[in-house]
Amino acid sequence: MQLATTRHVRTLLIISVVVRLAVWALASISAYLLPLFDASPSIWISGKSPSSVLLRWDAFHFVHIAREGYVYEYEWAFFNGVPLLMRISAHLQALAGFSSNEWGMLLRGGAGMAILCDSTHVLYYLSLHHLRSPSLAFLSTALSIFSSSPAALRLASYSEPFFTYLSYRGMLACVRSKWTAASICFALASMFRSNGMLLSGFILWGMLVTPFLTGQKNLFTSRRLLKCVLLTALPLIPFIHHNIIAYIRFCTPSATRIPDWCTSSIIPSIYSHVQSKYWNVGFLRYWTISNIPNFIFALPALLHVFAFCWFYLSNLPVIVPHITPHIWSKNNDVLPPQLDSPFLSPSLLPHVLHALALTLILTFNAHVQISLRVLPSLPLTYWAAARLMLDLPKWGKTWVTWSILWGALSCVLWVVFLPPA
Repeated sequence: MQLATTRHVRTLLIISVVVRLAVWALASISAYLLPLFDASPSIWISGKSPSSVLLRWDAFHFVHIAREGYVYEYEWAFFNGVPLLMRISAHLQALAGFSSNEWGMLLRGGAGMAILCDSTHVLYYLSLHHLRSPSLAFLSTALSIFSSSPAALRLASYSEPFFTYLSYRGMLACVRSKWTAASICFALASMFRSNGMLLSGFILWGMLVTPFLTGQKNLFTSRRLLKCVLLTALPLIPFIHHNIIAYIRFCTPSATRIPDWCTSSIIPSIYSHVQSKYWNVGFLRYWTISNIPNFIFALPALLHVFAFCWFYLSNLPVIVPHITPHIWSKNNDVLPPQLDSPFLSPSLLPHVLHALALTLILTFNAHVQISLRVLPSLPLTYWAAARLMLDLPKWGKTWVTWSILWGALSCVLWVVFLPPA
């Protein structure tokens, strides 16, 4: 098995490199042949520079924050993880003697850091733990390489590559009961995306819920409870820190003008304020006729996750006896019924609940099109795809075909500055 695992990881990394080069080639050719819908990138960086391909959409905000800090109120919708890495990498480039347009250095640095955070091998080992099969782990991970958002995950200086890598690392640490390492990884992931706070649930599940369900009452010590509280709280700190810094800047008596958001709620939050004011984020706010195209774009990704969650949760009566064997053994003289699919593994339950919660938020309380780059950061997306390939091959091939075709098209649209982004 060890030999097969090593071979699988090596093959997956080769495929990942080839696909990353193909994405870069497609983006470069598109940028060369097609006109920009918005010519603003050419203002800041020469169109002849390879780095110019990277300056699109959110990359503008990340680079500006990296150069100037948070100047405009709307920029507080973006966390400081990517700008911080951009500044570090630009400094390292300067020390190495590379000098060019500062925007180019920051973009190159962010993209280079993203390459170092390739999550392929981490997903393989995470899949191997849950699915208990090297071949299924290989299939799931191979499918992840052909994601529906290659521009965000494999090209741009975006938050998604870092968030994905760190969240996978934390999830892998959880299954190995390395709770402190998991909490640190989730906290770092939360520096890139606000939904990183949801990752705390994996620590809570592993340290408290699982021992409770399996009847391991001896683990419920005051020390363990305190440790669980602290480690669960750690991933919340980046979000809290982000809002506290803004509160100190805008809401204290030293501020020249105190904005309304400082006093309009019991717990002031610039992040919530900016998302609502500038991006119109809120419950059902995006459910308008004009946004029907965005729902159509996102529908395959949303239905894909919802379908797997339904498949898993509808089989809970069969799964629960394996989660709570001590209760089953008290009431039954026979062993729990066999699970007829590796995708019904009891260890997948926290992933299903996490994916369901995130997908519901994306559907009802966010810009739905970001599902196309947020859901590909979930390992469950690829476990669901592997399940389709095995159990429903016709639908599996349909999903893979859509993922590849949409991934290529979205890359071209992203490069020419057209939505959805």
